[in-house]
Amino acid sequence: MSGDASVTCASYYNANNKFVDTFSCPRQEDEADLLYCCGFVDLKYCCNEPGNYFPYKHGYMWTLSIGALIGLGVAALVLLAFIITVCVLCYLFLYTKPQRLDSGLKLQHLDSSSIKEGKRKAKTEYLNLATTPMNE
Repeated sequence: MSGDASVTCASYYNANNKFVDTFSCPRQEDEADLLYCCGFVDLKYCCNEPGNYFPYKHGYMWTLSIGALIGLGVAALVLLAFIITVCVLCYLFLYTKPQRLDSGLKLQHLDSSSIKEGKRKAKTEYLNLATTPMNE
């Protein structure tokens, strides 16, 4: 490309529906290295590399990235607090139940015949105590 060649951007209507007339790159207010017409249907500008569709500085991306990182950090902290809470509640539920105290009594399963035999023995012992004379 020769040094005096310029690229022409076709006229268009911008986002506010205002007509923008045809212009050649670089414009008087642009730097000399902005030789190409770039942009979209509703926003055209001169740029230094063909096919560039982003007219703004990339600095604002850092604020978006910082905002996203802060949001992800808060979400991670909330998730971590939830997991810790669940773990603590599970621990309290499992390990702070009242423990069974040993009363020292041996518990045995009794069938119906042994229950009847026990009642018969108790009845005979009571009758023996009732009929035995007491010494004064």
